[in-house]
Amino acid sequence: AGVFGHLSDSKLGRKGSLTAVCILNAIFGCLTSLAPDYSTYLLLRFVTGFSTGGVGLCSFVLATEPVGPTKRGVAGMSTFYFFSTGIALLSGIAYIFPSWRALYVASSIPSILFLVLVVPFISESPRWYLVRGKMNEAMKIMRTIANANGHHLPDGVSLALDDEANDASNGNQIWKAATVEKEAISGSIVDVIRSPITRIRLFLAVGINFTCSVVYYGLSLNVVNLETNLYLTVLLNAVAEMPAFTITAVLLDKFGRKPLAIGTQWFSAIFCFMGSLTGNVGISKVIRMCCGLLGIFGMAGTYNLLFIYTAELFPTVVRNAALGCATQAAQMGAILAPFVVILGGGFPFLVFGVCGLIGGMLASYLPETLNKPLYDTMTGLEEGELA
Repeated sequence: AGVFGHLSDSKLGRKGSLTAVCILNAIFGCLTSLAPDYSTYLLLRFVTGFSTGGVGLCSFVLATEPVGPTKRGVAGMSTFYFFSTGIALLSGIAYIFPSWRALYVASSIPSILFLVLVVPFISESPRWYLVRGKMNEAMKIMRTIANANGHHLPDGVSLALDDEANDASNGNQIWKAATVEKEAISGSIVDVIRSPITRIRLFLAVGINFTCSVVYYGLSLNVVNLETNLYLTVLLNAVAEMPAFTITAVLLDKFGRKPLAIGTQWFSAIFCFMGSLTGNVGISKVIRMCCGLLGIFGMAGTYNLLFIYTAELFPTVVRNAALGCATQAAQMGAILAPFVVILGGGFPFLVFGVCGLIGGMLASYLPETLNKPLYDTMTGLEEGELA
């Protein structure tokens, strides 16, 4: 996530990075099915995980950056229906292909199909072109978007970075024709840490993503402790996520990112605490499974809301790098989750409840981003936030 987050912000761009990770996914996934021994298997799973870490990151940013603030929440949350649908389909695919070798081939095919059927029709993010100084390419995409929506961009209209727009509004003449290519603006995670505004946001985002991931992946893996049908429970977990996306998308623009980030985590925490107090025999087993489903319902809303929230907290020039850092923290939580799950009994639910409680508290310190612009540069962000 960190590597491809940086490459996505710099040389490869959003589309280039997405293409690269899908190619690597398909290759390493298929090679895993041919692993002759356990050491080779571990190596191939490692490099597959390396490429997989950039898929959701690059695709989400590419899908949301061209969208305006009034529709960004709905568009962003809509992308996650496909994630849950993939998990639901995976339970069926795993049932059809019980052999792990066949399963790795079957689960690699979607990456190949995506490369052939979808990637050729995807445009690069106009915001990335803008910060890289490629004004012609950015304007070409904006005209294509306008035409697809039944509109037309007037002649003479040009794109400007937010710090340039601020200078223009202050009376400084910096207007340039849209055909003028400009010097690329670059940034890294170091720039995020240097800025007092983004540094605090990054630390909070890292903490929230970590605790959220422990709960999200922990509840998904905790199905082994529920002693119910494995395939059915995985399917139910995936289906339970989908209403969370719909409800979150509807409430996102009404209540804002911050209240929902707090509320969904505490909602999940309540049912996790309830699950920790419930037994695992008879009707209690069903109640505990319901607590798990409601827990993952709340945390699924948080987990995907965090993508939108984090993307809006940072400017284009470092957006993928910052989101990649937060995703790294989430993967650390995913690594910790199995160690919590194997403790068994009601203890995992107790840990998940505490994590949800802490995550909600951390979210209370983040600023609201509802209807705020997506800033392009660090300077534009600082000037816009301090205005």
